[in-house]
Amino acid sequence: MAIPNLDRSALLALVERFPRQRVIMLGDLVADESVYGEIMRVSREAPVLILKERERQVAPGGGGNAANNLAALGAHVTPVGIVGDDAPGAALLRYFRERQVSTRNIVRVKNYLTPTKTRILAGLSHWQRQQVVRIDREPAHPPAAEVRTGLTRAAAALLGSSTGMLVADYGYGTTNAREVDSLRRRAHRPALPITIDSRYDLLSYKNLTAATPNEPELETAFGQSIGNDLERLHNLGKKFLRRQELQALLVTRGRDGMALFEPRRPPRHLPIFGSDQAVDVTGAGDTVIAAFTLALAAGGSFLEAAMIANCAGGIVVMKRGTATVSLGEITEAIRNA
Repeated sequence: MAIPNLDRSALLALVERFPRQRVIMLGDLVADESVYGEIMRVSREAPVLILKERERQVAPGGGGNAANNLAALGAHVTPVGIVGDDAPGAALLRYFRERQVSTRNIVRVKNYLTPTKTRILAGLSHWQRQQVVRIDREPAHPPAAEVRTGLTRAAAALLGSSTGMLVADYGYGTTNAREVDSLRRRAHRPALPITIDSRYDLLSYKNLTAATPNEPELETAFGQSIGNDLERLHNLGKKFLRRQELQALLVTRGRDGMALFEPRRPPRHLPIFGSDQAVDVTGAGDTVIAAFTLALAAGGSFLEAAMIANCAGGIVVMKRGTATVSLGEITEAIRNA
């Protein structure tokens, strides 16, 4: 993606305002655990590799990854969500505290299992490690309604001092469309940008500023395959925009870049930023919505926010694991694009 000089100046001015933004992240917090093992031999018990564990790391995933990306981009972010009274929950709290991200509105809930995705990565000594299996541990039940209502109250108390809100609904029940709609109506500023990333309940969210689904999520929402059919993509994008009464829709399309939809405007396509040979797409959607939301909070147009999000997405997929993009990296990328 090439950026003309005039657009580059505008984008750099936007990025300079990132550290002055205060963004709420309301949503599901996930622990992304990576276990790195060195291949020792093939087991005699079964035709599987025996790995010697070398390293174990826990990073924020889901909405936690979006919050982590907001912080890395320089914003003052306040995560609002829950974790269990367990080791993964404690690890997430410790991670945020070490990076000076407020945990005041992260509630520890007894008898709740922190959603945890454990990725086992294997390789020979001094070789690149590859993911061989992922193990998911999920709560048996969503949190109680009163917990969800309490989180909504906590987010509402932050609206007056915030410049944007990002909602990350990964299906674990931290929030829902009804709670978010009540927050939208209670916002002190009608122009407060509220963005949504919903894995399984996209069609429930209406009247928000923007949504950032990937193409498969848009296909699932309408039960139609897009493939290489741009006309179908345009029809579904416009239909989604009207039905959900959004101001904008940003559809991420992998190596095909992004498509931006706005009312009364033709769809605009952004080619992929950087290489189309992604190293790891884990959590890339969280990076995209974080950069997009932050650019809107800083006063950018939807197109400007999409261009910045496109740069951020192109950078993060070249990193392994659940990663973030820093303020310095996005600035350098825009300068060189």
